Amino acid sequence: MKYGNVKNIKKELLSDNWYSLNKVTFEYQREDGKWETQVREAYDRGNGAVILLYNKEKGTVILTRQFRMPTYLNGNEDGMMIEACAGILEKGNAEQTIIMEVEEETGYKISDVEKVFESYMSPGSVTEVLYFFVGQYEDDMKVSAGGGAEDETENIEVLEMTFAKALQMVASGEIKDAKTIMLLQYAQIQRLIN
Repeated sequence: MKYGNVKNIKKELLSDNWYSLNKVTFEYQREDGKWETQVREAYDRGNGAVILLYNKEKGTVILTRQFRMPTYLNGNEDGMMIEACAGILEKGNAEQTIIMEVEEETGYKISDVEKVFESYMSPGSVTEVLYFFVGQYEDDMKVSAGGGAEDETENIEVLEMTFAKALQMVASGEIKDAKTIMLLQYAQIQRLIN
């Protein structure tokens, strides 16, 4: 684009109950060179990390199931979502955060992860950048039942399933979480799991 500049940004805090929601008024220079005033809301919940845990030899993946109120409000009958392990960044470090989240949520203690890409998940309204990882797990890495941090009321169910079943669940609509679908498709394209 020839123009696309932004100026005179004004932020008004609408809510900081959970994370922060701001009303942002700004001037945006259109492609024809004219300036127009625009108003948007931006939800800042911090950046996050997500990982697909996989076992190449067994042909399995570890996913989680938990209640997600926003999906319930938007037609998900029981509010339950099947997802890859994820969490908000702690101290800005994606790799350390995801290793910690894996142990909290799934009970597996891993040390080697590979960052595969990063993505804005809902760029029209949410500031979050999500860092995507893959990592291998073995049965002997299981150190606890998982389920999430006690003080975070997550109530996470840990699911181990074949990679083929996870892909079928995407096709059938049982898995509707975008980050999980992206990682499963990445694993399929890269042939991470036989």
